[in-house]
Amino acid sequence: MRSSATSTEPEKTRQWGPWSDATVRTIGIVPARMAASRFPGKPLYPINGKPMLQHVFERASMYECWDELVVATCDDVIAEFAKTKGYPVLMTGSHHVRALDRVAEAAELLGADSAADDIVVCVQADEPLLTADMFPALIEPLVSRVDVQATVLAMQIADEDQWRNPDTVKIIANAAGEVLYTSRAAVPYSKGGFSPEIAARRIFGLFAFRAPALKAFTEFEETRLENLEACDSNRILDMGFRQHIAPFPAVPAFSVDSPEDVVLVEAALRERDQT
Repeated sequence: MRSSATSTEPEKTRQWGPWSDATVRTIGIVPARMAASRFPGKPLYPINGKPMLQHVFERASMYECWDELVVATCDDVIAEFAKTKGYPVLMTGSHHVRALDRVAEAAELLGADSAADDIVVCVQADEPLLTADMFPALIEPLVSRVDVQATVLAMQIADEDQWRNPDTVKIIANAAGEVLYTSRAAVPYSKGGFSPEIAARRIFGLFAFRAPALKAFTEFEETRLENLEACDSNRILDMGFRQHIAPFPAVPAFSVDSPEDVVLVEAALRERDQT
């Protein structure tokens, strides 16, 4: 890692890529707040003996190409915890409800809003099962193609329950990998029912933007489809931008939206540690 943030995980995999040009900064921001309607205090909730935020930051820091990796929060208790672990922290406004708005403020504090080549990555603080190899998949399209403004990790859906679950945001993309729509409905529709062959994908909580595109996103008004589906990606589409998918295979990875999800995550972590 090029930033001062370090990981306490025992194994690290070097993930250098063609975007290691020193003129382009790659900034990772982990937005976290204690207030959450479904799960208050979620970032510091213990999972296998460690707060969830610790799992997320340690796993994110295993990607070694960050120029900056920071926690962005409005809560003193989160900031104090992060400082005890040596994580860089930025204090952001308490008015933010959406993670990307907090990320955009943090990016501006880091000077990324005026640098057209900087890449800003939102690392959702409720993804304790993320892995370092997700970041090259997410970032590479922004480096290799000047027309790409934003990416989202699009994980393959392996089972029908997840496909039908409204808590899972599904992605419809065209043949060029451009997002056409995101929905909580079971899409794409298949007359024969679910099967892996329909190539259904879901949003995993990693998003990357060119810094000016992120700023433009936060300055644009909320849109009807964004609010109907409760998904920020639909605002990007309504803005006339194109978000590109970063395809990723199905792996045991559960977002933590409620206390019940912690049981699934703990089981997956135990299984992963045994392999």
